[in-house]
Amino acid sequence: MMTNRRFLLPGEYHVTKTQVPIDTLLGSCVSVCLYNIKNGFAAMNHFLLDRPKTKENGDIGRYGTTAIGHIINTLMAVDGNPNHYQAQIFGGAFMVKNLKAATNIGRRNADVAQEILASHRIPVIKKDIGGTHGRRISFDTGTNTVQCKYTGQTQEAKRLAQKRQEITRRNLRILIVDDSATVRRILRKAIESAADMEVVGEAEDAYEARYLVLSAEPDVLTLDIIMPKLDGLTFLRKLQQYYPKPVVIVSTIAKEGSKVAQNAIEYGAVAVIDKGALELYKGLHIVRNILIPKLRSAACKNPAFLSLR
Repeated sequence: MMTNRRFLLPGEYHVTKTQVPIDTLLGSCVSVCLYNIKNGFAAMNHFLLDRPKTKENGDIGRYGTTAIGHIINTLMAVDGNPNHYQAQIFGGAFMVKNLKAATNIGRRNADVAQEILASHRIPVIKKDIGGTHGRRISFDTGTNTVQCKYTGQTQEAKRLAQKRQEITRRNLRILIVDDSATVRRILRKAIESAADMEVVGEAEDAYEARYLVLSAEPDVLTLDIIMPKLDGLTFLRKLQQYYPKPVVIVSTIAKEGSKVAQNAIEYGAVAVIDKGALELYKGLHIVRNILIPKLRSAACKNPAFLSLR
């Protein structure tokens, strides 16, 4: 006989050996419903992020790595045979609040759930993940069935759809950040030769760039590394932390395969161009052929261009 319903808030989980409906509401968060087909033990969680930034974090319900690991370990303390378990995954909608979410928190949450279950060799018999709608789910721990109802498109998804339409009706807005006036002039000519792009500003250092990011609202930045006052990599890290934008590094020290190029990608750059490969002083043809496709590709990393899955 069913007992009273249990509703999970974000960061909560529940393990039970009795039949009880467990409900929750999901946006970008994910729930894993776990069931043992031999003894009827079941568990469900509701986690917000894929993994903690530091190893020491006591909030196990908040992160996928810890929340899923906890319910798996709890059930396997009774029955350690992974063949006796079935898992279902729900949630992970696209709910973006700023450009930093180009990484898509919902997708990362869904990915980590599948990764951890696979590492424990637990089969996933059903999943309903991604999309642009919230979900209300109800897990019947007695029958191992889950009812999933959509709760409407998220407000952020609607906002981004409107933003996408706006951007596709205008030129891509590019900000050039380089301490050399000559280089800025060449890059500007190359960019403005493309019918779908315009340069909305030039900055010779990171402090000017910071002002123009806020005032000119570029879609994409080109960014040098060797600059006065603050180097490009440090600026890139700060930008992606506080006001993320798609960035294409254009630098003489960003050789292909170099540590600098690797660091740039690690810090959030979409692409890295060796400035030497542009042959800046031999005309615009090479610059256009290399730079323009990189900028268009970088613009697609803006959430307003992303395909909502």
